[in-house]
Amino acid sequence: MKDEVLTLKVGLIGIGAMGRTHLAIYKRLMAEGYPVELAAVCDLKMAELKDDTLSAYRLYDAVDDMLDGEELDIVDITVPTPFHAELASALLEKGYHVLCEKPMARTSEQALQMVESANAAGKKLMIGQCLRFWPAYEYLKAVVEDGRYGSVRAGYFYRGSGFPLPWYLNGANSGGCLLDMHVHDTDIIHWLFGMPASVSTSARVVAPQGGYDVVSTNYHYPEGMVLNAQADWTLQGDIQFAMTYRVNLEGASILFADNAVSVHPANEPGFIAELSPDTGYYREIRYFLDVVASGEALSACPPEETLGTMAIIEAEQLSADRGGELVKPQAKTIKAMN
Repeated sequence: MKDEVLTLKVGLIGIGAMGRTHLAIYKRLMAEGYPVELAAVCDLKMAELKDDTLSAYRLYDAVDDMLDGEELDIVDITVPTPFHAELASALLEKGYHVLCEKPMARTSEQALQMVESANAAGKKLMIGQCLRFWPAYEYLKAVVEDGRYGSVRAGYFYRGSGFPLPWYLNGANSGGCLLDMHVHDTDIIHWLFGMPASVSTSARVVAPQGGYDVVSTNYHYPEGMVLNAQADWTLQGDIQFAMTYRVNLEGASILFADNAVSVHPANEPGFIAELSPDTGYYREIRYFLDVVASGEALSACPPEETLGTMAIIEAEQLSADRGGELVKPQAKTIKAMN
């Protein structure tokens, strides 16, 4: 007799743009036969939505009601940034595994609270830093780690869009472009190269809300690599979104643009890398489900590393506030469990 496969039951909190992205992925996974059930969807404005596409799920407009009414293994959080820390910590303490959208929290102190709550509860916490699962960035990670083209000399990362919803322009709430969008590439640089010795950031303020809408950061490492990441919310016309990178190594240059990675070795013909067609959103959610089901450690995107990314972002914020001054990231110390 074959071992019975446990079906993981998920509750989704928040049905905005990212919530709907996650919902579509759970629908796909269920259609593919993956042992997961999206059991319930919760949103404070559920009564106002009047959305027939949600009729397949049990719907709630209060988190406590959903938790009382469902037997869940995982809660997926896609609510605005200021609510991440308190909600995630409470859910972890109640015994749920938690997948939480990026950015991890509004501050690194809040992010530290989330990590310590997960450790104390013995539950999985993963932040949706989806680029770690995006095929183009996974390919770059493999190239850097296995050294096939030698060491990195320089890297340039870019991410941009038009202006987001007005809520995001309030830096006190969203952290501005720096925390909401630029955090993706900061996390990738952290993932590829570890904690930088210092950062220097230039940025433009969106008056009067106080958040930055254009940022450019130089990351300094003892190895002497020249690394820069830029993000902005000021793209105009029909350019709705762009994400790119160019990395120069001793023996090759690698470019990512228009959803393709082109590799240009020094002494060989260039080629287009073969990548998975799946998005990072799909692959991160499937990965988290696999880890919860197996009980293995979160090696690809542990919350302790995302906490480190938050420390780098805060150093960038301080540098920008000081006109580009060099600032050393201050990593938080995680309380040891008895």
